[in-house]
Amino acid sequence: MTDLLRDYFPLVVFIGVAGVIGLALLLAPFLIAFKQPDPEKLSAYECGFNAFDDARMKFDVRFYLVAILFIIFDLEVTFLFPWAVAFGKLGAFGFWSMMAFLAVLTIGFVYEWKKGALEWD
Repeated sequence: MTDLLRDYFPLVVFIGVAGVIGLALLLAPFLIAFKQPDPEKLSAYECGFNAFDDARMKFDVRFYLVAILFIIFDLEVTFLFPWAVAFGKLGAFGFWSMMAFLAVLTIGFVYEWKKGALEWD
């Protein structure tokens, strides 16, 4: 039993050190932080000018659409890298599977483009 405990001792030390560092980082701002902030620092700031409307205002759906398109094409790239690394082992089936995947993404992109989703009036 002592051999088992000796094997896990480095893990216990690691968890203890991580806990102490985490606790120190959580408590440090309360002990060191400046207590009287400047009113200018507390003012609302957005894109280089003061906020002029309520924070609960509606956003244009195009912001969400661009974000979704970014995520789609970002995922496409994350699928392309492993595919390119294993390309030699995949053969014809792997090649045509990726071509079908890229075709679906291309059709979706063309659809978004034709609908005018990428236009900023």
